[in-house]
Amino acid sequence: MAYRPLADEIRPLSLDEVVGQRHILGPNGVLRRIIEGGNVPNMVFYGPSGTGKTTVANIIAKRTDRTLHRLNATTASISDIREVIADVDTLMAPNGVLLYLDEIQYFNKKQQQSLLEFMENGKITVIASTTENPYFCVFNAVLSRSTVFEFKTVEAEELKPAILRAISIMEQRMGWKAVLEPGVLDALASSCGGDVRKGISSVELLFSAGRPENGQVTFTMEDAAILGQRSAMRYDRDGDSHYDILSALQKSIRGSDPNAGLHYLARLLEAGDLISACRRLMVIACEDVGLAYPQIIPIVKSCVDAANMLGLPEARIPLGDAVVLMATAPKSNTGISGIDAAMRDIRAGNYGPIPAHLMDSHYSGAKKLGRGLTYQFPHDYPNHYVPQQYLPDKLKDAVYYQYGENKTEQAAKAYWDRIKGR
Repeated sequence: MAYRPLADEIRPLSLDEVVGQRHILGPNGVLRRIIEGGNVPNMVFYGPSGTGKTTVANIIAKRTDRTLHRLNATTASISDIREVIADVDTLMAPNGVLLYLDEIQYFNKKQQQSLLEFMENGKITVIASTTENPYFCVFNAVLSRSTVFEFKTVEAEELKPAILRAISIMEQRMGWKAVLEPGVLDALASSCGGDVRKGISSVELLFSAGRPENGQVTFTMEDAAILGQRSAMRYDRDGDSHYDILSALQKSIRGSDPNAGLHYLARLLEAGDLISACRRLMVIACEDVGLAYPQIIPIVKSCVDAANMLGLPEARIPLGDAVVLMATAPKSNTGISGIDAAMRDIRAGNYGPIPAHLMDSHYSGAKKLGRGLTYQFPHDYPNHYVPQQYLPDKLKDAVYYQYGENKTEQAAKAYWDRIKGR
């Protein structure tokens, strides 16, 4: 008899058995009401692995009495899609075809477009699934003909019943009684990172490694820790989780929350992504602390240099210092606001000739062209300042930089207000 993974054996057969996803499959969930109504549209299921996307597609096919075809975009081709379409209006699919296309992000534009004609005429219903943000990886023509449903990571408390059910089935299969040390159930539910399949597979592995005595086997916290090590965190350097963590890191530091900043830094470092952590911390230093504490830029640069010299795990020390320092530092984004405002003018075509007195005059013939003739050298004047026009005539009154309310920038403002006689 061929081996059948436990996760496949106990796959839910009804919506009530699906773990998690109450926001769309609960009693009043939109997706549940659509499925129960029987008029199922083309859909895109978006979410992490092991959250029930394939399971729900199977349930839909069963409830609507449609022939289910499953393709994985990593290996499927246009000819595979044509074979599925060939079943339409035949005895093989009397009530229509439901095509479940897994990992649609791996289909190129031409392959995705091959679905459009049949999605429009209703001959097949397409349910595409993806672990990546569909608004980035699915072409607009397909999205416009589909309804997107997000499947979310399953909480540990919701996972516990599924794990207990898996233990019960394995006890029957193996003929043993399982004894769990205190905390093992919590550890198994927490360590799988919201992936139901991974949680059930962990139970199967525990039984496979078990050494029963007198008809029972004890599962320890050490066993659970070994199976769960580094598995609870979802991370892909090219995927949504990468950018979500970086975004959360920056927003936490910008929001002056050192605890959250350290949390998201830890997630990056646990994934071994030192490069992304260093780059984002330098951005934060310049963008979010900036002119409120200008010394932050060389300080964070030193922390980054030290981290790259040390490597992991020691790199966590200077980077942790950088996160706490920036999270607790005063904030200013006047620098980035100023350069962005200036760049908007440039992109809009709002620029003009550089004033002649500012042009380079260090070559023969410059004076004949009128270059630099009226330039006034500020260091020759009191306080090293003299009023003169620096912006092009077209923009001579433009203001891009506004002093921030922090102590450092207000001190600079007071100094220049005094010097410039305001």
